[in-house]
Amino acid sequence: MKTISEQKCFAGTQGTYSHISELTATEMRFAVYEPARADGPMPILWYLSGLTCTEENFVIKAGAQRYAAEHGLMLVAPDTSPRGTNLPGEDDAYDFGSGAGFYLDATRTPWSAHYRMYSYIVTELPELVFQHFPADPVRQGITGHSMGGHGALTIGLKHPSTYRSVSAFSPICAPSRVPWGKKALTGYLGDDESAWAQYDATQLVLQGCRTSRILIDQGEADEFLQEQLRPDVFQAACDKMKQPVEIRYQAGYDHSYYFIATFIGDHIRFHGQALNAI
Repeated sequence: MKTISEQKCFAGTQGTYSHISELTATEMRFAVYEPARADGPMPILWYLSGLTCTEENFVIKAGAQRYAAEHGLMLVAPDTSPRGTNLPGEDDAYDFGSGAGFYLDATRTPWSAHYRMYSYIVTELPELVFQHFPADPVRQGITGHSMGGHGALTIGLKHPSTYRSVSAFSPICAPSRVPWGKKALTGYLGDDESAWAQYDATQLVLQGCRTSRILIDQGEADEFLQEQLRPDVFQAACDKMKQPVEIRYQAGYDHSYYFIATFIGDHIRFHGQALNAI
């Protein structure tokens, strides 16, 4: 692991780091906010960013460190995709390829050689973080925004014993039914829609995956709400399967980090209460 930068922040340390990933066969960057050292390992909150983002967006724009320091939560924000693989078409569109890993393991060539973000988030990166930082593997939560909200929901639903708290901002709730999701799922996995369900939060709930209460914040003025996000579909699936979920529609808010910065304190409090109670 290589240290790129470290700065003092709310008595803790905001750092950016990199390592060579065996899963993606590239150098991967990630950001860690470590609050002032507490007695023993700290609970950890994973934050997954959205389309076009890197590990920088969340730590610079969300203002999360203040709240993480208050609740004693370590924050980890990985990049959203491998970089510099030189695959054909990797940089042609904002919603596929570079910056758009979609938190899945690609099975379609040539993407399958590098685009393995699901396994990277669930296995490789946690192993590295627990080796180098005082994080508690028993107390993990996960959250994210947009594409990253999709990742947080699917990963949290599939691994409820690992991620003990789950939330999301403006998540892509039913990727099998919306343009962003169909493009990514087809491009990375192929045309067989039965293979898509494992990366669709709505389908996972309908298949019986469960976790603790999920918190979702969604801006009512979000320009992607009806076409790309579809929290109504996810709500219906949760209601049918009795999966606890609270979807808060926030009047006047859009899809931006101004929205995230407004409600990030609520989400960190939500995770802090759940994880610190363990």
